[in-house]
Amino acid sequence: MAFNNLTSDLEFRILSFSALLATPILSFCIVLAIYIFNVSGNSLIIVVTRMDYNLYKPMYFFLGSLALVDMSYTTVTLPKSLEIFLSPQKTICFVCCMMQMYFFCSVGVTESFHLAAMSYDRYLAICNSLQYNRIMTNRVCVFMVLGCWISGFSSVLLPVILISRLQICNLHINHFFCDVSPVIQLSCNKTKNLEMFIFFTASTVILGTFSVIVFSYVKIVISILHISTSSGKKKAFSTCVSHLIIVLIYYGTLIFMYVRPKSKSNLDLDKQTAVFYSVVTPTLNPLIYTLRNNEIKNSLKRFNNFIS
Repeated sequence: MAFNNLTSDLEFRILSFSALLATPILSFCIVLAIYIFNVSGNSLIIVVTRMDYNLYKPMYFFLGSLALVDMSYTTVTLPKSLEIFLSPQKTICFVCCMMQMYFFCSVGVTESFHLAAMSYDRYLAICNSLQYNRIMTNRVCVFMVLGCWISGFSSVLLPVILISRLQICNLHINHFFCDVSPVIQLSCNKTKNLEMFIFFTASTVILGTFSVIVFSYVKIVISILHISTSSGKKKAFSTCVSHLIIVLIYYGTLIFMYVRPKSKSNLDLDKQTAVFYSVVTPTLNPLIYTLRNNEIKNSLKRFNNFIS
């Protein structure tokens, strides 16, 4: 049976993770705790990087913007998941589903561009330190961040429009939110050309930004090896390790999800993998940065003394 996408009462049923956890209440409590930790941790980073004059540096400007991206990442999906856990219907309307898909993919692409921009910033700071302050001005940093957001929200617009025009034959989404692959598999249409277009778009963005990061870190490692003192090497490495940890976790799962043939796709495995790049990484980012960065830790101590 085919459904008309234009009807206002068309709704998808989200299968989510309820069957894997003991009760919907337990699912609700776990997701709520994760979401609160994500929002509070990323909000704290945004506030600290904006209020502490000692952190008025390009690195922390990008970090504050990345925290906003991470908070947006989970806000697109988790509040609706919380509603679904407690709802008997466990449904999402067609328009809401398309909007969730668009904003989720847009924020995901924005995060990829942010991580690439941060790696380029570290590359300049370590490999071209004499010219760093001249190149990375406040204006350049603002334009780079705006470019990340604009690129993210513009690059996924056409794919989502094409997906929204598909004829739907199944209303059960085997996922915890409206992601691309689970929704496409509900279609009655032949989707090979659309899947190839989405694969090309995702590969270009993911592998393109990942290549920038890899190039930057290869140059950084070479520069660090040429530093004569062990303390200098340690300081240079410490400024990059947090970013590198996040990149490995995020891109590892992202490449597995989107840069592979759809014939290898398994929705149950995809659903579990999606938790890492859509929930775990954005939630762990504040913790990783605060544990590995002395300037952030000192700033948090000053902030705590200020409010107490």
